[in-house]
Amino acid sequence: MPQLTRSLLRNGILLLLTFCLPLQVYAEISEEERQSTYQQLETFANVLSILQENYVDEIDARNVMEGAISGMLLSLDPHSSYLKPEDFKELQEETEGSFSGIGIEVTIEDGLLTVVSPIEETPADRAGLKAKDIIVKINGELTQSMNPMEAIKKLRGPAGSEIILAIHRAGWEELRDFSLTRDTIPLHSVKESFLEPGLAYIRITNFQSQTTKDVQDALQKLQQQHPINGLILDLRNNPGGLLDQAVSVTDIFLDGGLVVYTKGRVREQNMTFQAHGNGGKNLFPLVVLVNEGSASASEIVTGAIQDHKRGIIVGTKTFGKGSVQTILSLPEGAGLRMTTARYYTPSGRSIQATGITPDVDVPFTSSEGKAKKYTPPVVIKEADLKNHILNTEPVQEPDQTPAPKSKKEEQLPILPKDQENSDGAATTPQSSDQSNPLLENDNQLRSALNILKGLKIYATAEYKKKPVQEPLLIKE
Repeated sequence: MPQLTRSLLRNGILLLLTFCLPLQVYAEISEEERQSTYQQLETFANVLSILQENYVDEIDARNVMEGAISGMLLSLDPHSSYLKPEDFKELQEETEGSFSGIGIEVTIEDGLLTVVSPIEETPADRAGLKAKDIIVKINGELTQSMNPMEAIKKLRGPAGSEIILAIHRAGWEELRDFSLTRDTIPLHSVKESFLEPGLAYIRITNFQSQTTKDVQDALQKLQQQHPINGLILDLRNNPGGLLDQAVSVTDIFLDGGLVVYTKGRVREQNMTFQAHGNGGKNLFPLVVLVNEGSASASEIVTGAIQDHKRGIIVGTKTFGKGSVQTILSLPEGAGLRMTTARYYTPSGRSIQATGITPDVDVPFTSSEGKAKKYTPPVVIKEADLKNHILNTEPVQEPDQTPAPKSKKEEQLPILPKDQENSDGAATTPQSSDQSNPLLENDNQLRSALNILKGLKIYATAEYKKKPVQEPLLIKE
């Protein structure tokens, strides 16, 4: 399998599902297409020559060529780009697990540098920057002509250094300045806790090189505290990351079967990824939380869980990034990131520009004071991006019919004895909404917890109807 490469751009354009392919892989080009290309290249060379001889100022041919390459790639789709040597080096350095900046993800929308979302617990998050904010100036310099990588350079800097952003937000009559202090942004992607005894919560913020190990460590840590009888996997605002990590995280919760497959123009880009049998481990009831910010790798996990009927998907429709980018090394240290394939869920769905529809739709509402409807900031989806790849596949909704039960699947999880009363009946822990800060202002998480309780109660009731010799777990 080709070497998998990290493509995690913090403070940059949306994170991409990425892997590497050798340069020599290419599709056949007809002689007619080749001749047409030569003619266009001749036109380009003529224009460059005219500029060099007649432009009002002397031009730097290297800069002009790099600009032309960048423009060519941006005209294809929003995820293909040319990486200058310094940009490519920064991309590779992020595999170390941190960078210095303010902690926001940005994209170019209608020619404007626009915030996709602030990263949790970073200077941008603490300063109150929000999705859809337009960054008009960085330290007094207009951003209108900047490409994403140029903006990234200006947003990053040594920890402790100051940066001033001029921000426009819908409803504001004037620009407002935000003064931020750059900091080291750690890329810890996994957080875990118990919402109630036995009901666990794991949040994955992005898919990095260590994410699978971190999830496994989190499960082990939780199991040492209390047997896990159900899990909420929170993938909200997770913009993606590495393909291999999405597959291996999914593998933790599946007992075999297809996770995802890719289809490209070149045969070598067609790959399938399978889950391995796990001997019945980690097959407790599962709820997956998603929203409009769940993209790419997080959609792979969600799609596989949904198609295998392994868990219940709760929240709102996901971002809809169903394409794969390949990173290629170029001479002199530069890099090329280009879209090379589409990915498909196990049932054959392409979610490109459509997203994944949850099983239970739960829009986010605020719980400040009286329960009142909260309108979240307008979020950017794949379908909103200029030149996004169209989805030509027929729309396929997940099959809602129950999955056939095997012998193992009919045998449900055994609750620990401390959760049974004196009559042997299972007891449901009292809700901790009022004491758990995670639940207080998060109606989506509360809904997910209630659904998980229902799954656990159902599993317990089914188990008591049909006792088994050995403790085996259900595949939901």
